[in-house]
Amino acid sequence: MSDDTAQAKTALATMRALVGRPIGSPSVAPDAVNQPMIRHWAAALEDENPVYTDPAFAARSRFGGIVAPPLMLQTWTMPTPKITGIAARGGSPTESTSNPLTPLDDAGFIATLATNSEFEIVRYLRIGEVVTSTMVIESISEEKKTRLGPGHFVTWVTTFRDERGDVVGRQTFRILKFKPDLEALLK
Repeated sequence: MSDDTAQAKTALATMRALVGRPIGSPSVAPDAVNQPMIRHWAAALEDENPVYTDPAFAARSRFGGIVAPPLMLQTWTMPTPKITGIAARGGSPTESTSNPLTPLDDAGFIATLATNSEFEIVRYLRIGEVVTSTMVIESISEEKKTRLGPGHFVTWVTTFRDERGDVVGRQTFRILKFKPDLEALLK
């Protein structure tokens, strides 16, 4: 068995040991759900649904007041980015003391491609709610041959909760961590 193969097997075993376990600490929203962020989101996406921005209309709706667009769910718990040092962090907007994907990086699976994201919206968020998210690795595939190079699909689930601990939604996110096949990429 080559050193590369042994390192890849060790990386896979290390990653598989993380399946079903939380990744890091819960992330608490730096701000409560608020009208300015909702308004900016709706404007940026040209979403003119009045339940997001018109208090009178929203009061008469089935919601009884302003609600946040459902796909804003992830934005509430995003940390405030730190611009200084972003290039040295490989584009990461925040400093991190640990990265659960490091074993794959160390085994040569250094490239990342987001493959898909799915949201399950349990209910709409209301102004003033504070959201917390937790992430759990759901699965990691056996090594797959792709035209980009050999790699592993890694899937994690982020669960979003309100301040009472009730689930308000989930996001399933999948990436391909791969060893770039430079010859194939240049074709």
